[in-house]
Amino acid sequence: MTDPSSGDLTPDGGVRDEFDEVDPDPVSDDAGGSERAGGSPGRAVAAALLLGVLGPVIALASGVAVFAIDAVVEGGLSLTANVVLTLIFGQYVAFGGLAVGYLAWRGFDREGIVSYLGVRVPSLKEVGIVLGSWVVILILILVVSSIVQLLGTETASNQSAELAMGNPAIIPLFIAASFLVIGPCEEILYRGVVQGRLRESLPAAPSILLSAAIFATIHVMALTGGLSARLTTVSILFVPSLVFGAVYEYTENLVVPALLHGLHNAVLFTALYVTVTQVDPSELPAVLGFLPV
Repeated sequence: MTDPSSGDLTPDGGVRDEFDEVDPDPVSDDAGGSERAGGSPGRAVAAALLLGVLGPVIALASGVAVFAIDAVVEGGLSLTANVVLTLIFGQYVAFGGLAVGYLAWRGFDREGIVSYLGVRVPSLKEVGIVLGSWVVILILILVVSSIVQLLGTETASNQSAELAMGNPAIIPLFIAASFLVIGPCEEILYRGVVQGRLRESLPAAPSILLSAAIFATIHVMALTGGLSARLTTVSILFVPSLVFGAVYEYTENLVVPALLHGLHNAVLFTALYVTVTQVDPSELPAVLGFLPV
């Protein structure tokens, strides 16, 4: 990501009055990349916070809609149908739809949205970055988890993990959804739009840190347990969030953190499946509760 220049002009030279709308036509920087006027840092942070919170709010509303559908269907929805609908409304609509809708509201057409987000087929080097970054995430989480266990700090449980542990047959669906739904939808909002909006006005480091903090914090809604336990787990989720953001900043290709996010979740769900079908769920390692979904 490159730092955009200040100012926010309309095609006829006027200054936009909208909250943070920009001209969708890119302005090339000295390095030959494309950038867009981002306004003040305060506006960028406000927009990032609003979008970061609005996604989960829409997801919660979507959950109510799925509950209503389940109530009117004779005999109720099957678990698979319930999960699929929850993923569609809670991910595609709440996160992906919000991200695309926001960019469309700002005036970006389809080509402009693809360019803004940086969506392209990953190169072999970028595939290597995905694999290498996942190893880094795994090591960091194991280190942090070990420290948490040594301190005797309680961690929260993840609702998706609890559902999967109680219904192992549904885990393959979660594994597929990690790549097809969860990774792409959460990354398009929290890296593509939230981090991207911050990068219009802020340097790379604070943009990555703030977007990672927003992403990790919103997962408190998907956790069960006391406040202290939830905060501990959110702190651990901050680790992979940082790596997702750093990878996006480095590659400027949204597909890369989306694949990395999907791989991370899929591996954890796979480990959960293997473990829960062979041992008592109470013996599952704490790290399996840190699914960033």
